Amino acid sequence: MTRSVAGTRDPDHDVPPGPLSRCQITGSSDLELVIDLDCQPLCDSLLRPDQLSQPELHYPLRLYVCPESGLAQLDYVVDGNVVYHPNYPYRSGITRELEVYQRAFAQEVVRELGTLHGSLCVDIGSNDGTLLSGFKQFGMRALGVEPTNIATLAREQNGIETIQSFFDEKLAAEIVTDYGSAKIITATNVFAHMASLGEVMRGICRLLDRDGVFITESHYLLDVIEKLQFDTVYHEHIRTYSLKSLVTLFGYYDFEVFHVRRADRYGGNIRAYVARKGTRTVNSSVGELLELERQRKLFEPETYRHFRAQVGERRDRFMTLAYDARLRGRQFVGNSCPGRCSTLLNYYGVTRDLMPYIAEQPTSLKLGLHLPGRHIPVVPNQRLIDEQPDYVVLLAWHYAKPIAEQLRARGLKSTFVTPLPDVQMLEA
Repeated sequence: MTRSVAGTRDPDHDVPPGPLSRCQITGSSDLELVIDLDCQPLCDSLLRPDQLSQPELHYPLRLYVCPESGLAQLDYVVDGNVVYHPNYPYRSGITRELEVYQRAFAQEVVRELGTLHGSLCVDIGSNDGTLLSGFKQFGMRALGVEPTNIATLAREQNGIETIQSFFDEKLAAEIVTDYGSAKIITATNVFAHMASLGEVMRGICRLLDRDGVFITESHYLLDVIEKLQFDTVYHEHIRTYSLKSLVTLFGYYDFEVFHVRRADRYGGNIRAYVARKGTRTVNSSVGELLELERQRKLFEPETYRHFRAQVGERRDRFMTLAYDARLRGRQFVGNSCPGRCSTLLNYYGVTRDLMPYIAEQPTSLKLGLHLPGRHIPVVPNQRLIDEQPDYVVLLAWHYAKPIAEQLRARGLKSTFVTPLPDVQMLEA
């Protein structure tokens, strides 16, 4: 059960599938529109060729912000069992930059929190176990919780013990019985995803050791707005956190954010270190970032009006380039198929005649499938080297530099295009 904090209501932090018209943290109905991206399909429900002629579900995709709590959230929640289907195609370990990042994440945490040899680390939404492999190297006992079939890969390929399940209070109690309390619980790029936020928080309260630390890393609202990252808005990301919103949320559960840092994963993340109130000294980083959010006017309406105008301008410039390429008979193709590219391409209206394919690395689970909504096929990236298309759009633009360097090293001479935060062309 949540606890009231001064000046707030006592809402139920769990929300059912369907429309969401109140702040999930405070219950306030005073919400400000961030952006309306129309109705879109689920970004990681790619289609097999035999599904292309079948009806395809689309859901409202609108982001609102609550000035009171600082939370940005969708106004429609899709059932998690539909979003995270057994054949969910995302794997963290196949992207070299992300693998390196997650290993460094584990190293930083161990350095900052001290020696934790032999203690339990639980990763919520552990995917293929890449992050936990880093903690395991430091002698920690690693346990993953992953609802999709990727859990099998974590066990069989990476040797990470993984429970295939959604995380909730009941599972947390079972883990305590079987493994003991956790010194560290991590939730990287997943804490914003679960509609049953209260259930997750109660599970963390049950599982975390008295002096343990919960570490969450999610897309950061300030970076989303300042870098025009509207493509981070999709149905998996029910919430987009500011530091203000995290401080407010954890206050309901007698927890507090004692340290915070900004990270560069996915174009700008916030990593919050959380503990039970009074067990850790609160670092100056918390107050400094809260002040920065205030200075940048992160919760004021004019900030979001400007954001929408800038997104519209980027869309017009990108589509002008795409149409010009078609008129000139130039090839205009995509590279990398992260979930965010579905939002971008569907919102912009990029069809197969404008972008005939998206290239992916040979280990991708998305090869042979088609982008939801626009039905653009996903093909091996060797095709780029073989065909040397005129333009290659780097849809994982937040990794543009390393991806461009890798493709150049393989002999690709195409002009690269980054769609965000600005539309730019990078010559060979």
